[in-house]
Amino acid sequence: MPLIVQKYGGSSVASIDHIRRVAMGIATSKIMGNSVAVVVSAMGGETDRLLNLAAEISHNPPGREQDALVATGEQVCSALMAITLESLGHRSKSFMGLQLPLITDNVHTKARITDLHTETIKSALDEGMIPIVAGFQGVNEDGSITTLGRGGSDTTAVALAAALKADCCEIYTDVDGVYTADPGICPRARHLKRISYQEMLELAGLGAKILHSRSVELAQKYQVPLVVKSSFGGNKQTWIVNEEEVMENSIIKGVTLEKNVSKISLIRVPDRPGIAYKILAPLADAAINVDMIIQNASIDGFADFTFTVPTTDLEKAKELVEREANDINASEMLASNNIVKVSAVGIGIKTNPGVAAKMFHSLSAENINIEMISTSEYRISCVIEEKYGELAVRAIHKAFGLDNVKEERK
Repeated sequence: MPLIVQKYGGSSVASIDHIRRVAMGIATSKIMGNSVAVVVSAMGGETDRLLNLAAEISHNPPGREQDALVATGEQVCSALMAITLESLGHRSKSFMGLQLPLITDNVHTKARITDLHTETIKSALDEGMIPIVAGFQGVNEDGSITTLGRGGSDTTAVALAAALKADCCEIYTDVDGVYTADPGICPRARHLKRISYQEMLELAGLGAKILHSRSVELAQKYQVPLVVKSSFGGNKQTWIVNEEEVMENSIIKGVTLEKNVSKISLIRVPDRPGIAYKILAPLADAAINVDMIIQNASIDGFADFTFTVPTTDLEKAKELVEREANDINASEMLASNNIVKVSAVGIGIKTNPGVAAKMFHSLSAENINIEMISTSEYRISCVIEEKYGELAVRAIHKAFGLDNVKEERK
């Protein structure tokens, strides 16, 4: 009997009617002879509602209590889904992360999975039940509830699929797969039937909201067959596969716009060994991700040091960096959040010269100035002014012919 793990996002379970529709789809999969385990997010908007309640009390609630609060959203949804399946005549049981248990590290609000026990889920499956797992949450070694960060239910689903050695992990969302750009920004964006793990990992980490980046990382590591489908029906879907299985000839597979980007600059930093570490180490200890980094050439023994962080972490980052700036006698600290990051992603970047030049030319033609640049084998990213973000996406998308390329064939 094929084993399938299905994950349903918040928009898919936004109301009781949505939950009923999803439950009927799960039941159909079960009737067709599959063994099915399900992971659910909180009902649409519920996590934000809970965070807003906490914000009414405190601007900086303790991470432990914030996790305990927001994890209830998935707990409610998983119980409602199990109740709905039972009403349809299918045995079902809901599970919180701590009931599996799904073990994480001790970093609240951004925890990483360290272990996942499957005995409880396997027992439910062996009894013919449909287990419903609350996504996004786990428990640390101290017994405290933790959460995996926004979008973490995808990671829960892939981790469960890997641990169970499932035949497939199906991610159901409000879109019918992966597109070459956000259709809301680029109306001529096209649907992709296949994309490589590495390309999807880059897209997810650069602002595409289809999948959580750590879920793709896990899927690639454990070779979990991963497919994105719409929970609202339709025949389109996107498979995330190994690079050699992608037959698409496009040099660039997709263009993304990331808005959660801010920039911090330290002016006239002493140019000596250990300074970069001293500046960035406190951010690492606080689990603040530093992305793009630029240091200019040394002049009279001093240099300017600039890097980007998520806007959601900007205030905390400024507090930590200002402390270090004073210790190293930096001349000034500047911060800006009126920037965005636009990126071109594709496996063709590493084998085709001139990709960066074409991208930069497309931005130049629109009179868009580039503030920072970073590259890898699979992507080229530029930081630009926020007001030019959507225009930049359309310009790059068109420059690489993605507007006109037909959908790839199986």
